[in-house]
Amino acid sequence: MYDPITMKLNVDPFIISALKEDITSEDVSTNAVMRKACKGEVDLICKQDGIICGLTVFARVFELIDANVEIEFMVADGDKVTNGQLMAKVRGDIRTLLSGERTALNYLQRMSGIATYTHSIASLLEGSGIKLLDTRKTSPNNRIFEKYSVKVGGGNNHRYNLTDGVLLKDNHIGAAGGVKNAIEMAKAYAPFVRKIEVEVENLDMVREAVLAGADIIMLDNMTPEVMKEAIEIIDGKAEIEISGNVTRENIERIKGLGVDYVSSGALTHSAPIMDISLKNLHPIE
Repeated sequence: MYDPITMKLNVDPFIISALKEDITSEDVSTNAVMRKACKGEVDLICKQDGIICGLTVFARVFELIDANVEIEFMVADGDKVTNGQLMAKVRGDIRTLLSGERTALNYLQRMSGIATYTHSIASLLEGSGIKLLDTRKTSPNNRIFEKYSVKVGGGNNHRYNLTDGVLLKDNHIGAAGGVKNAIEMAKAYAPFVRKIEVEVENLDMVREAVLAGADIIMLDNMTPEVMKEAIEIIDGKAEIEISGNVTRENIERIKGLGVDYVSSGALTHSAPIMDISLKNLHPIE
């Protein structure tokens, strides 16, 4: 759950922007059928099994439209939910419920989909000692929601943004003139409290990264056979991360290799949404 300061400063502006995208001047459909305030109630229903995530954001959508909305949740973020389960009842001005419905569900469906997909991969790594990481391959302006969803699903966050840490990728290395140069330049520039991670694509780059004193070496798009050789070369001199087209279908290949981390952009860019609906809207006293 987001703390109050994070919610107000970093979450609310994105939600308001999403609401403005959906309502540029008025909600014509709602105003056509609801000419005045009328209190109503609607059910939040899960339509498939998964991990629910984003309930605070879901609620905040309605609260930003009308602070008088009341939501009775039967579940919490991180809970396993099943098809047909009643997860909440939302009460308030029917105009608010109708106008906020799509935006609230868009966040909840997307965040729950990421949490569910992440959970399915994290479960495959249980007992291996490998930490599952996300990447910066997130939807623009949705990173704060998507990285939170990864954590709820049992994964861990890599860098939040470019300010967070030093990760020297192929183009950084190309710009610097090689692995050794890139690492030496990073050590000279970056504060000592920051680890230096370098992405390598072949065994020569692995050797260069080890000699230059990289803290973390990312083995990118290597076959299991080449990864084994790379791990032998590193020999405990740096932490090891595996990356490159890692999905639920192929993650088994890295278990048992003795690496520390595996990062997967698929957690955020390829997770399908969870099917969730607001149903049975009706007036109440």
